[in-house]
Amino acid sequence: MSSPVSTPAAPPRGGLVVLALFLVYVVWGSTYLGIHLALESGLPPLTVISGTRFLLAGSLLYAFLRWRGVAAPTRAQWKTVAVMGVCLLFLGNGMVVLAERDVSSGLAAVAVASVPLWMALFSAIRGEKATLGEWLGIAIGFVGVVWLNAGSSLTATPTGLILLLIAPLGWAGGSIWSRGRDLPSPFMTAAGQMLCGGVVLISVGLLRGERISALPNLQGLLSVSYLTVFGSIIAFTAYVWLLHNVRPVLASSYAYVNPVIAVALGAWIAHERFSVSDLGAMAVILAGVVVITLARLRRA
Repeated sequence: MSSPVSTPAAPPRGGLVVLALFLVYVVWGSTYLGIHLALESGLPPLTVISGTRFLLAGSLLYAFLRWRGVAAPTRAQWKTVAVMGVCLLFLGNGMVVLAERDVSSGLAAVAVASVPLWMALFSAIRGEKATLGEWLGIAIGFVGVVWLNAGSSLTATPTGLILLLIAPLGWAGGSIWSRGRDLPSPFMTAAGQMLCGGVVLISVGLLRGERISALPNLQGLLSVSYLTVFGSIIAFTAYVWLLHNVRPVLASSYAYVNPVIAVALGAWIAHERFSVSDLGAMAVILAGVVVITLARLRRA
């Protein structure tokens, strides 16, 4: 999600920057494993793992912000925030959760790593002039996307493949669509997105027939709690703080660190196995993201 970036009057303390980067890198990278463990415990994907998570996180953040005196979104802003919630959380996150029923958490993270490529492409289509370096990064990245979808383990799971194509498209499309629109403050935008996205996710899940047939076990409760508190509140707060205190290129570096963290955690804790083709596709996608990032830094 795009947020206005301001330049601080004084540079932030190095320890705070390191802590914020750690939270964004490791916590966001570990959410894919958290989803895997929640699914393993038998919890419904849309109503509980995704929908309840965001509804709870959004409610807590919204209540805290209103208590601190932050203005609530206007009616027009709620409409924009609702569209973002559908695109980023229902299509973006919801499809990843559904996909992880069939594919590994690490492979899902690799597919989502293509978000910056789609964002760069959508920006160019929207009329923002792309440099030669950015086009080179897009081309390299999409070679990796094609490789991932045609020559990796995803070919054995057509449903997972389709869902993991929809997820980055939804996230990137919603992010680019929101640029320049009237939005509340960054944290209030996040709270509104989670509230709206959570309602949509739960509603669609119920329409799909998702029901909780038994009380969740400890693993399920801990997984959803972790996703809610650490993934949706703490790590996002750290990310917004980074946007306002460090260069955007450093704040957005999570895009090529998260997949590596997710693959490592999936292999270590969930004993997931990845083929040489899977890892090769990841390397090419991340190379494309790095080229785009460096090209944008050079242009800035």
